[in-house]
Amino acid sequence: MTSTVDTLTFDCADAKTMVAFWSAALGYELEDEDEDEDGAYLSDQSGRGWSLYFQIVPEGKSVKNRLHLDLRPSDSMAAEVERMKALGASEHRFVEEDGSFWTVMLDPEGNEFCVLRGPEDGWSPPGEDA
Repeated sequence: MTSTVDTLTFDCADAKTMVAFWSAALGYELEDEDEDEDGAYLSDQSGRGWSLYFQIVPEGKSVKNRLHLDLRPSDSMAAEVERMKALGASEHRFVEEDGSFWTVMLDPEGNEFCVLRGPEDGWSPPGEDA
């Protein structure tokens, strides 16, 4: 028997800021907010993605994330990077490697995530022609 992923948890200083950013970024909805304000849950109403939990912790982020999200835009990477920046993310660096490219970004608390190529950048789902 194996386990399944139920929730992806982010440690954070300000759950409200993180929920506002990630709900706008992913189209997720606020599912539940802890009564004692220790954190908040976001869920994907389509049922395709995992729930996200933003847990308030006393210590700040000190090193690079060991786990991060890769976001696949529905149009182009450049358009999605600009949308993320307008929501409060910052562009960290552009990577071009092994015939592909993506942009590493930082959310409002400095957590890394990547914006990958979209269909307008020549990406197509596996099994489909580009």
